[in-house]
Amino acid sequence: MSDATSRTATKRAAPSLDVARISVSLTSVHKVEADGVQVFYRTAGEANRPAILLLHGFPSSSFMFRELIPRLADDYRVIAPDLPGFGFTEVPPERQYSYTFDRLALTMEAFTQALKIDRYAIYAFDYGAPTGFRLAMAHPDRVTAIVSQNGNAYEEGLGEAWGPIRKYWVAPTAENRDILRQSILTAGGTRWQYTHGVANPESVPPESYTLDTALLERAGNREIQLDLFLDYASNVKLYPKFQEYFRKSKPPLLAIWGKNDPFFIPAGAEAFRKDLPSAKVQFLDTGHFATETHVVEIASAMKDFLAANGPNRPATESAAQR
Repeated sequence: MSDATSRTATKRAAPSLDVARISVSLTSVHKVEADGVQVFYRTAGEANRPAILLLHGFPSSSFMFRELIPRLADDYRVIAPDLPGFGFTEVPPERQYSYTFDRLALTMEAFTQALKIDRYAIYAFDYGAPTGFRLAMAHPDRVTAIVSQNGNAYEEGLGEAWGPIRKYWVAPTAENRDILRQSILTAGGTRWQYTHGVANPESVPPESYTLDTALLERAGNREIQLDLFLDYASNVKLYPKFQEYFRKSKPPLLAIWGKNDPFFIPAGAEAFRKDLPSAKVQFLDTGHFATETHVVEIASAMKDFLAANGPNRPATESAAQR
């Protein structure tokens, strides 16, 4: 091929103006010290945009938001930390960290302070819900809106899959602890959480549950997870306080749930309307990890909801509605 032919071919391969205008917000990864912990987080979007704090659940990490973050970052500053005990957040041994939900919330509060985020919407999934609701109760003026994706605050939302863990709450014996270790904290148990209730289980990207499995295998991590299983009972005891916060502060709330979730069943999403009659409730035909199969629908619903109710609202308007 001659140089002239090569240059012509290059010109023909050049993108059109329409393609060139397409921009995708890149997600970057960072670490910051907060509460004596090196918190790993993913973020995208300009720093001066309204903030959304994405809080993951068990047994995942901020990796679960890899497809959601860039879909929101054109309009928001999106921040997704790894909770202590999960993902790539590092807790120094000398910190003698107590793995309870009270402590997770305190660490996340310190994390928001380290990043100088004083107002934000919360995306609360699974463990992220009791963590985020604690933040909201402590500082209702900071939380502009809540998106609950299978993030529970009501007894009626606890499905039958909680049976073995409930037994552990009542009798925290070594035997019951080992039952959970052998049944839930396994590669098969993790994969099941991702694929149960999904119309086509093979459509779930394997890197999701494979990464979670690898991180659960780290020395000492299973014991951390078993401690959190036991402490989850503290969240159930706090449900009335969460509900009081909803009634008093009236945060705008979108409950968008995978309706086939065996852990947090649809009744939990509907229950938000008891305390927040204006809550928006939407169900998706999928399981617990709805972002793995319905991220487009979730992002679209979030954008519509947050545009009307979220962190763009002035603080004075938010306070007046409470």
